[in-house]
Amino acid sequence: MPTDATGAPRVPDKPTLEGIEATWAGVWEDERLYRFNPEATREQVFSIDTPPPTVSGSLHMGSVFGYVQTDALARYRRMSGWELFYPMGWDDNGLPTERRVQTYFGVRCDPSLPFDPEFEPAAEPGKEDIPVSRPNFIALCNQLTAQDEKVFEDLWRRLGLSVDWTRSYATIDDRSRRASQRMFLRNLSRGEAYSAEAPTLWDVDYQTAVAQAEMEDRDRPGAYHRLRFDDIDIDTTRPELLAACVALVAHPDDERFADRFGTTVHTPLFGVEVPILAHPLADPEKGSGIAMICTFGDVTDVIWWRELQLPTRSIITRAGRISEAPPPGVADGPAWRAIAGLTVKAAQRVTVDLLTESGHLIGEPRPITHPVKFYERGDRPLEIVTSRQWYIRNGGRDAALRQALLERGAELRWHPPYMQVRYENWVNGLNSDWLVSRQRYFGVPVPVWYPLGPDGVPDHTRPIRPEESSLPIDPTTDVPSGYTAAQRGVPGGFLGDPDIMDTWATSSLTPQIACGWEDDPDLFASTFPMSLRPQGPEIIRTWLFSTTLRSHLEHHALPWHDTTLNGWVLDPNHKKMSKSKGNVVTPMPLVEEFGSDAVRYWACNGRPGTDTAVDTGVMKIGRRLAIKILNASKFSLGRLAAGPVPGPAAVSEPIDRALLARLADVITESTAAFEEFDYARAQEFAETFFWSFCDDYVELVKTRAYGESDTAAADSARATLALALSVQLRLFAPFLPFVTEEVWRWWQPGSVHRAPWPTVGEFEGAADGNWSVLQVAGEVLGAIRRAKTTEKRSMRAKVRRLAVSGPADVLKAVEAARGDLTDAGGVEELILVDADVLSVSVDLADEA
Repeated sequence: MPTDATGAPRVPDKPTLEGIEATWAGVWEDERLYRFNPEATREQVFSIDTPPPTVSGSLHMGSVFGYVQTDALARYRRMSGWELFYPMGWDDNGLPTERRVQTYFGVRCDPSLPFDPEFEPAAEPGKEDIPVSRPNFIALCNQLTAQDEKVFEDLWRRLGLSVDWTRSYATIDDRSRRASQRMFLRNLSRGEAYSAEAPTLWDVDYQTAVAQAEMEDRDRPGAYHRLRFDDIDIDTTRPELLAACVALVAHPDDERFADRFGTTVHTPLFGVEVPILAHPLADPEKGSGIAMICTFGDVTDVIWWRELQLPTRSIITRAGRISEAPPPGVADGPAWRAIAGLTVKAAQRVTVDLLTESGHLIGEPRPITHPVKFYERGDRPLEIVTSRQWYIRNGGRDAALRQALLERGAELRWHPPYMQVRYENWVNGLNSDWLVSRQRYFGVPVPVWYPLGPDGVPDHTRPIRPEESSLPIDPTTDVPSGYTAAQRGVPGGFLGDPDIMDTWATSSLTPQIACGWEDDPDLFASTFPMSLRPQGPEIIRTWLFSTTLRSHLEHHALPWHDTTLNGWVLDPNHKKMSKSKGNVVTPMPLVEEFGSDAVRYWACNGRPGTDTAVDTGVMKIGRRLAIKILNASKFSLGRLAAGPVPGPAAVSEPIDRALLARLADVITESTAAFEEFDYARAQEFAETFFWSFCDDYVELVKTRAYGESDTAAADSARATLALALSVQLRLFAPFLPFVTEEVWRWWQPGSVHRAPWPTVGEFEGAADGNWSVLQVAGEVLGAIRRAKTTEKRSMRAKVRRLAVSGPADVLKAVEAARGDLTDAGGVEELILVDADVLSVSVDLADEA
């Protein structure tokens, strides 16, 4: 038990919270307190797959919320004897960083430009973005993310995250790019990665493909337009895609169209003959019950097109405009010329006007509100264009793989358990493979080249792959083995793949990156599979699923044993925070006002998986708790003279043994809560006991603990105070690391964060008391205080006569606490009266 300090405690005259974060953060760094021991074996290691925050701006309270909760779990595991592998990563590649760089420096990437080694961005961005080469743009991305990472790290240190900062990584650094490209090449060699020319969800503003996991539905106004195809009417919200129509479709059981299946009709305006087909996804209750299939208006069109083996008539370009040339089968006539080159919205207006004039529009458009697909960061609806992209098989089209991933989800331990259904719903709802290529600049390049034929056309069926030993590579600047730089882009030569990989393609490998997969076999063996993946619920479908997928494909195992899911952080009005609403709360002002421990207390007050509002009231309670720990510790340590602290054998008084009995239960309860990853319950147990300790026990034993003679009773109080303080500081250490460290170092060697987690065994049999002794004594003392308050008397006022009535067991408890009760309450006479229920009568002495 860590209560064996031999010198007198070094307690400040005026303990304060001010400045303790900087003091102890510096000491921890100097002492290398949280460094991982690379000699540890896998059985000794608890490894955490820390979420790498997106480095593209400022952190908000939602980030603080989850990271602090994880840190509480990490600190508990470290104190419990585990060797912690707790790295921090930075997610610094992808669209968010590109957008921030464009805005911050006032530049835009133009891959056609050569690298300019003399380029320096303007001190202030101008009205027009300056075009720069891809290498120059990437250099600016690296420059800005390095600045952002330093700001983030300073905040994390201020909040007391006990990560090993020597184990940091960034998702764009060499180690991450090497791991990402290596995994991609292995997926490719096993047939799990493939490229295909296919319909692709496309964001016309970001000019990139978007994966299923990155899109979201947003309700938008629209209108149903009823169009006449010969003698059949259909309803559509996208009349501008009429030229892309390849068929009409109805449900096979819809008797209204049973005799029309297999026949044809002609499209309005364009006169293209299209078949009428049957498919079970057609909804008889929607519109007129029959729909037009266009290539492509939505994801259902893609399913129909693929399963019914229909031709392609794509008319929307990557720029979000109608193409200049008509698709196959559509005449380059007046109707086409009227919409060619227009934006989608403009083409819709023109098409409706043409349909009205021709008589093919039946009635007026009927306004509706309907869900529309958006990229989660985008401002305009997604379009579906045909392009060549890279995919990784994810079970969307493979029932066996889907089942295997569901089984992995069942194998994983979820905290809270109900979050598992979100994973299962996502896996069961997949309808396509994972699109991993992006048409952007700052990211991990797709690591292949293509041979060029005599006509200069790349052969995508025979990608040229680099050796793993050469990774990471950039195929737009590096040259494949067997070629020279002069052969780039010429017939018979080669061409580098211009795309980068989706940021999730790298983030899905955080266990492999952090644990040194292939780069450091010893580290990987001692840390993988990792122990814990903490994260938010909104990225189960992206980060958790994709990490599970990659690990399953490569290692045939889960990447971790447990996962913890935090809830959403809401603004003070209990609304979801978002930049567009202007209600995002940033952490630093709150940290400066209330202190890091108070903010951590608020974060750990939120139950696992439960949405929690930013509440300064809770932070005030956390600050008051930290101050009370200082003051109660000062009192407790003030009772300890120089020399050895009395040990558990000195605890003899009933009320002392009662306190330790309850504290033993708190240790058991807190430990059980932490083992279930329920930090909130563990904090609650510690806090509830602490306030009882201060309000009841400390007040009851003050006089005895002050005993001038070296009596057994005084030693019992001092031993109990020392034991209780030692245990409580360690129970609070995962939540309030700064104030507990401050107090611990007043009287103990080393850090509380390297001290062992408390166990009942430390009490050596002194915790066999009856908790009711302290409970009853506390109630009686409370009655005395209330009586003095009611009479507006000092708490030091004497009590002439105190009568306690109650059942035998209650009176026995009072008798056991008689000495402490009379001392604490200033009681001159205490009498006990048999009764059915507890009642207390207080007769105050006359004022002098």
